[in-house]
Amino acid sequence: MASSVERDVAERLLRLIGLGVRARTVVVGVEQVRAAIKKGNVVFAVVAPDASVNSREKVVPLLRARRVMFVEGPTAAELGAAVGREQTAAVGVVDPQLARGIRDLVATSVARDS
Repeated sequence: MASSVERDVAERLLRLIGLGVRARTVVVGVEQVRAAIKKGNVVFAVVAPDASVNSREKVVPLLRARRVMFVEGPTAAELGAAVGREQTAAVGVVDPQLARGIRDLVATSVARDS
């Protein structure tokens, strides 16, 4: 994330995910995210752009098939740090309000870049 605006957005995104972990409104890791998507519980997801091809192939097609919005966000290490792990490839948000906050944050960032 090159610009300071993008860095600010990434840091805010990671803080929101951290809040979600503490509130238990996010699921962490490829298998947990996949299971929650299949149950229809995930309303938004964040996928690390540097996640392994295998991990991405397990999550991204399923997100698209179920029409769950997602963003390729911070690195796996940054996502992991936000959720108390060394790294993680995906985080699924199950709380609609938290998902809305993250989507708004990302949309604001995209609008600024345009």
